[in-house]
Amino acid sequence: MTLRLYDKNIQDILLEKQYPNTYFINDGEIKECITKLEHPYGKGFYHEICFENVHIGFGDVFLSDNICLYFESDYDTVELHFALKGKTAATSENFQKKVQFDSYQHNIIYAHEMRGKMEFDAHDMKFLEINLAPDFFKKFLPEDFNLFNTFRMAIDRQHSCLINPDHNRISLEMYQLLNDIMHCDRKGIFKKIYLEAKISELLLLQLEQLFSNETSKSSLIKKDEEKIYAVREFIVNNLDKNHSLIELAHHVGTNEFTLKKGFKELFGTTVFNFWNDAKMTQAKKMLLNGSMNVSEVSDLVGYKNPRHFSAAFKRKYGMIPSMLKNNS
Repeated sequence: MTLRLYDKNIQDILLEKQYPNTYFINDGEIKECITKLEHPYGKGFYHEICFENVHIGFGDVFLSDNICLYFESDYDTVELHFALKGKTAATSENFQKKVQFDSYQHNIIYAHEMRGKMEFDAHDMKFLEINLAPDFFKKFLPEDFNLFNTFRMAIDRQHSCLINPDHNRISLEMYQLLNDIMHCDRKGIFKKIYLEAKISELLLLQLEQLFSNETSKSSLIKKDEEKIYAVREFIVNNLDKNHSLIELAHHVGTNEFTLKKGFKELFGTTVFNFWNDAKMTQAKKMLLNGSMNVSEVSDLVGYKNPRHFSAAFKRKYGMIPSMLKNNS
């Protein structure tokens, strides 16, 4: 199985990768590699993890300009695609129209021996894609639902398509799983088991969302939706800070009402419940994995008073942070 990337003039091969058949020999091994993007295209990385039936790829790059690449592949794959930031568009004879992804969108794609063109908008790009061997993927598809049966039939007929013509929004639960996958630091067979479990959960959420179709509906206009996601991004990157709802709203150019209503609609929780959960999750990781004491962790997640931090941690996990650290 081969993947090739060409520059916009299709003169030189920029990248050629060989992958074992059926996504990787059944030897129980897990393989990883990181490809760095360098001048003149921009800077960033693309991290690949693969094992039997599964290929995970995620990247975080800054592009110096719009990029157009031509690609070709000689294998079949089902891709769980998550566009976390940035815009992409793919044109291929396999699809009747251009497949475009904007920030915060996801879908499931079946691709049979693809050949075409990829366009990337300049600036920040962040994405995660999980490619599954088609026969392996079909085991997860529920029976007796038209959308899934149609997709299964397309795979059997080797007809490239999206499982749903409209992309859905990435939910808060999905974000948490994507973060777990990208930051997994386990090794060997334990990493494989962990990633398989997370991929199963992620696929479950995608299929449930398609089945119910409720979370794909929004009363927000696109401009406001992008501002709500920007607040979520700001929170994740500033866990050590504390801001009022008004300050957060003004930071992204909206008002308090729109932020409260929109955040609840998109993520199913309040802004401050999300912020607190994110702080506690990060604190737990630092206590388990690091050499910092409770006071240092408290400070790093924005609590000036360690006692207040301990009380919040106990409400979340049922134990005080010092007990967790001592047990670890």
